[in-house]
Amino acid sequence: MNTTDIMNIALELANLEEVPFDSGISVEGENIKKILIGVDMETPELLLAKELDVDLVISHHPHTGEQDVHFHKVLNVQIEKMMEFGIPINKAQKLLKKKIGLLERAGHVRNYDKVRSAAKLLKMPYMNIHLPADIVTERFVQNHMNEKVHGQPKATLKDLITYLNEIYEYQHTPAGPVIRVGSESDYAGKVAVLMAGGTNGGADVFKAYFEAGVGTIICMHVPDDVKEEVEKQNIGNVIVAGHMASDSIGLNIFIRELEQKGLEVIRMSGIIE
Repeated sequence: MNTTDIMNIALELANLEEVPFDSGISVEGENIKKILIGVDMETPELLLAKELDVDLVISHHPHTGEQDVHFHKVLNVQIEKMMEFGIPINKAQKLLKKKIGLLERAGHVRNYDKVRSAAKLLKMPYMNIHLPADIVTERFVQNHMNEKVHGQPKATLKDLITYLNEIYEYQHTPAGPVIRVGSESDYAGKVAVLMAGGTNGGADVFKAYFEAGVGTIICMHVPDDVKEEVEKQNIGNVIVAGHMASDSIGLNIFIRELEQKGLEVIRMSGIIE
């Protein structure tokens, strides 16, 4: 198996037809049998991979090349999710533009070759898979919550925390689901799980979901400025499920697929086993 085969497995799991902007193969590899994978895999992890005699290093987050510089472009994937919850396509596009601009300017100044050059010098195949794994996570958690809240119009935020904690990865992390906006006794209303599309779109995007009828947003993480703005809006709730645990859900599904194909996979750097 080679790096392209492995990328195609991730794309198939996420129902994607092409490699997204935030994912890619930095150093190609062939005859891969042993893989080291983690949420953040940089030069120290590449050196460790040499010690462990692995054939490929996979990072979840992008740390190199075009994936890092063009990360902002993947936010447009969120438009489809916003439309699913009743936000008009033109409004969704405009609401995302501010965050896309911020990310574009931040990515433009990064040292995009730091990790890639290390991988090349070490002759270590290296790739990252971000959006595909996040799509798998988002779909899994959304389906789980839909099943749990179905027929329960008075489900509370406390109930949602209980339902999230039924998922293995949330059970086995010190940074599990927490209520960031709202209280345990608040009614949840319609639940939107937002975990794919680069990063969250900001307070205006959250507000659009609430105005479209969403009662509670479940996300991986939320900055303080967004949390404070949503509190001022006073129309919706936010639950942060946890970053490493949420990333681990999609990555573990991907890893199990690799293992079923006979590959040995070593987890590290944030992935919950």
